[in-house]
Amino acid sequence: MAQPFAPDFVPAWARHAVWYQILPERFASANPANDPRRVHPWTSDWYALQPWERGSARPLAATLADRRYGGDLGGILQRLPYLQDLGVTALYLNPVFDAPSHHKYDASTLHHVDVHLGPDPAGDRALIEREQPEDPSTWVWTAADRQLLELIGEVHARGMRIILDGVFNHVGVSHWAFRDLLAKQRASRFADWFKVRAFADEPGGFAYESWRGHASLPEWRQLDDDLAPGPRAYIEAITRRWMAPEGDAARGIDGWRLDVAPWLPHGFWKHWRRTVKAINPQAYLVAENIRDVAFNVPFLQGDEFDAVMNYNFAFACDEFFFRERTRITASRFDALLRELREAYPACVAPVMQNLFGSHDTARLASHAFNRDRLDYRAFDETYHPRDSRAPLLDTRRPDAHARALQRLFVLFQMTHLGAPMVYYGDEAGLWGANDPCCRKPMLWPELAYEAEAADPAGGPRAEPQPVAFDHALFDHYRRCIALRHALPVLRTGSVETLLADDARQLLVHRRRDDAMQAIVAINRSEAAQRIVLDGIAATGWQDRWNGGASLGAEDAQLALTLPPLSGAVLVAG
Repeated sequence: MAQPFAPDFVPAWARHAVWYQILPERFASANPANDPRRVHPWTSDWYALQPWERGSARPLAATLADRRYGGDLGGILQRLPYLQDLGVTALYLNPVFDAPSHHKYDASTLHHVDVHLGPDPAGDRALIEREQPEDPSTWVWTAADRQLLELIGEVHARGMRIILDGVFNHVGVSHWAFRDLLAKQRASRFADWFKVRAFADEPGGFAYESWRGHASLPEWRQLDDDLAPGPRAYIEAITRRWMAPEGDAARGIDGWRLDVAPWLPHGFWKHWRRTVKAINPQAYLVAENIRDVAFNVPFLQGDEFDAVMNYNFAFACDEFFFRERTRITASRFDALLRELREAYPACVAPVMQNLFGSHDTARLASHAFNRDRLDYRAFDETYHPRDSRAPLLDTRRPDAHARALQRLFVLFQMTHLGAPMVYYGDEAGLWGANDPCCRKPMLWPELAYEAEAADPAGGPRAEPQPVAFDHALFDHYRRCIALRHALPVLRTGSVETLLADDARQLLVHRRRDDAMQAIVAINRSEAAQRIVLDGIAATGWQDRWNGGASLGAEDAQLALTLPPLSGAVLVAG
């Protein structure tokens, strides 16, 4: 595809980011006074039902998804030292705007932070109710809004970045424009904001289009490869509000993660990118696209997004690291990685958000524990255990072998090209099935957690599963991230395959820039492996990882021996 835009159209800082995704309601609570209704105990057994949850005929998933744990922005503020200690440099927050659900993808408004994430829910609600919400000149700054600005300021003061989740395809049925439409029907001034199929006075009654048929998520109307004028103007107004609060871009967010990006037309994204980049040319725009590489290409040509959430990286890693019978070969894994690096303009690969899990998927540790049981590429279509019973998935605590695989993956993730992203709690030892079980409350070292003694089917487990912060795993993540920060070549250097040994499950890459070269060697096998790298001189190399590899020489060529399920990062200046 022709590239009519600047060859380096991505933000410079994004190449060096280590991302951390936070679901605010489940990360940390600083203020019990702002809690919503009936808060579930933070440290309680995940599958155990509280008294008010028992006796319900609802599916278990609905009960779990309905829970509130009381996480808030103050909790994130308090835990910034933890995140800095881990080494992350950029935060992605799931939606923070006012909404009735825990996940907040069903917005009641996009120009105010959810009142229960801030310090004064009642006062904020009173302020909001006095506005004319369609008129930005009447918008006020609530206490929750101000606390988000405080968080942005504290993040920036620590040399970190922060982006918010933009949900621009749909809103919730509690959104002020949709409520007006519901009450006034065709007389509503917002009647042309939504995809109305029929009004209440027509045969069959009121009907509208919603995201994937979820009636609680009405979609904005689209027109001529764009959104209709009303919702488009509203989205542009809230974009300016959060990117340049009170006209000051230095106090605003550093970009956006865009939910269900393919559901909106390319014309809208092109127009909106121009708005964003006019406010902050270094803003980072990352799309939620779960489709294959070819599908992503039109979104990454310099006129829409800077990156996508790199699920294709996660799928390939799952198939190499977390499979047994169905594991792909090292050469196939290498080919998939090469495709991801070469499919887009050259500036894109270093800023792609290289995640494994997220709020929509089974946890990383549970993938490692459930080898061969999950088809991750089809998770959105075929593996959606909404009853949370997950018959294909073992919901017990991952064992030592699974943790060894997790550690090996993290070493690879932090040494490969692309901006790695950690989903909150993976570094602390959280595990769990798909949504909603990937959204357990964060593990904190000072808290004592109940064991998981209840199973998803409603009975007791044969053996309760201990739950606690995993200090050794946290230290491993911290070491891997520190290595990435210490070696710029891991962030921006070229990638060259030195070895892809299918029989021995070995993959060796050389990373190189003008100042340094590094060799990243991965042994996925269960046996120690000796590697001789043809054409690589044996002298001048240092193992910066110190994971048990031994270095030597064979015919003056570099040789190394890797323990089972281990890696090495060798550096020569």
